Amino acid sequence: MSPPALRSMTAYAQARVEKDGWAVQLSMRSVNHRFLDVRVKMPEGWDALEMEIRKGVQDRFRRGHVEVTLQVQADKKNAVTIHREIAAAYLAGAQSLLKEYGMKSEPDIAAILRLPGVASSAPPPEEFEKIAMAARAALAKAAEQLDQMRCAEGRLLTEELARRLGAVESAAQQIELLAEKARPAYARRLEARLKELLAGYAVDPGRVAQEAAFVAERSDITEETARLRSHAKQFRALLANGGEAGKKLDFLLQEMQREANTLLSKSTGADEDGLRVTQLGLELKSEIEKLREQVQNVE
Repeated sequence: MSPPALRSMTAYAQARVEKDGWAVQLSMRSVNHRFLDVRVKMPEGWDALEMEIRKGVQDRFRRGHVEVTLQVQADKKNAVTIHREIAAAYLAGAQSLLKEYGMKSEPDIAAILRLPGVASSAPPPEEFEKIAMAARAALAKAAEQLDQMRCAEGRLLTEELARRLGAVESAAQQIELLAEKARPAYARRLEARLKELLAGYAVDPGRVAQEAAFVAERSDITEETARLRSHAKQFRALLANGGEAGKKLDFLLQEMQREANTLLSKSTGADEDGLRVTQLGLELKSEIEKLREQVQNVE
């Protein structure tokens, strides 16, 4: 059985279910977020379904800002429900005020229909459960489509991340080879410079050579390149294993960026090898930053 693929957090899906004159359309839009953030938009009168829709999303996804929009359309016989008792109460109140203040006016039916609770597109109680079943079916279809799109985007992301990781590994390897080659030469140049500066002083030549070697050792970047290799290996393993790896990948990239910064701060020398190490270090930082941008979309 193949491991679960990485999932992108960017996707869109839509589903429509029709039942007995009612049509339920549900759309889902997902973008990146540190945690799972679910927002539900629905018509007035359908609030009873919100918690169920929210739980359905939480059961399916782990990270991302997911926006769910529910639309309900009815045929002509079910289009609008008029709550006559509420309308009558509004009318009675208006007529009482008119009588109290001695005013004469005809009631504005259009205005009364716009008052809260008078007209509703929600189904009557006996129809609600039937339409709720259609909404659940639409949610299941849309969630499946969203998951498939997140997986498809995740496969593309995996390929892009693997390609950029290869560039990071290549740069780190070149830096390691150049640093190994340049270290003895750097120590010799430093020793010669110290002797030049201390000319005329009674200084032990062996001590000068020892100090030069010590300073050269402090500028050694072997440890940083070794850690970069280790982080890159772990990164590649996470790509292969898939699943919910976004936070782990981001952490590894933070550590890789730290090693790249230390590596650059240790890079010394204005000769050809030293300048090349600095150039490769900057390229390394750039690729790691691009990886971090891409990883923000991984679940």
